[in-house]
Amino acid sequence: MTFAVAEVAVLVGLQASGKTTFCHRVLATHEHVSKDAWPNAKRRQARQLRLIHEALAAGRDVVVDNTNPSAQEWQPLIAAARAHGARVVAYWFPPDVALSRSRNALREGRTRVPDVGFHATLKRLRQPTLADGFDAVFTVRPDGRGGFDVRPLEQNPP
Repeated sequence: MTFAVAEVAVLVGLQASGKTTFCHRVLATHEHVSKDAWPNAKRRQARQLRLIHEALAAGRDVVVDNTNPSAQEWQPLIAAARAHGARVVAYWFPPDVALSRSRNALREGRTRVPDVGFHATLKRLRQPTLADGFDAVFTVRPDGRGGFDVRPLEQNPP
């Protein structure tokens, strides 16, 4: 009997770039882990890693739905996946500041991100690559019909 290898999907992109919608539509079978679920909790990173380890230990796929703008955020996620023999996939949402701001304007209350948040994330935001330790990297863009165009990194135009 063979078992499928679990997967950790790491979403990388600005706030309001469509990551959570993508997660719910495309990665619905994955366990959703997001620091947004506990905004006031202490030690959010430790909690996130604990939930990832628990899901992987139970054989469940995980999606990490945060901005994850740089290797500083990716490396602990990759290490957690590797500790369980899981595959690690990055989904890159190229920055479209105007689109993210317009989506953000529709948000209410605490879900709305201040402009300073966009700029802070944009300064740190870097496209993930296979060299970062991912098994695969996909670029995700809106398809113009309410869905997503997902392509392997190597097939994207420069």
